[in-house]
Order: sequence, then structure tokens, then C-alpha cells
Amino acid sequence: MALGRLFHYAVDAVLVSTVLAGIRQSSGFGVQTSAIPDPTLRSLAEGYLGIGERVFNMAQASAINSEYFRKETR
Repeated sequence: MALGRLFHYAVDAVLVSTVLAGIRQSSGFGVQTSAIPDPTLRSLAEGYLGIGERVFNMAQASAINSEYFRKETR
């Protein structure tokens, strides 16, 4: 039971990081990690956000190569 809860929290953390990556890529606004004074915490935050970037990029690549998605012109 504890392992399942830990896995659930880990997946939730990755999803939040992925949403933050999507916001950064679509709007240009990102988390300002340079404002974190402790270098260890800053490194952890950058790694956490990096995971979201990788997951977002994989999802984006899957959508680009899928026949179920198409780019809409405005």
C-alpha cells in the first residue's frame, strides 16, 4: 500500500512538471530557478523541471508522428 501511494505521488509530480514545461514552451513563462538561493535545492528543481521537459517533448513527438493529430492553421 505504501509503495502504491509513493508511485502515485511520483506520477503526480511528473504530471505537474510536465504542465509547467508545457506552459514554458507555449508562453515563454517559466519557473525562475535562479531565485532559489541554495545550490542543492536549485539543482533538484532544475532536474525536476527537466523531467517534465523530457516527458512533454516525448508527448509532443508522439502527437506529431501520430495520424490522429493534425496541426490547425489559424
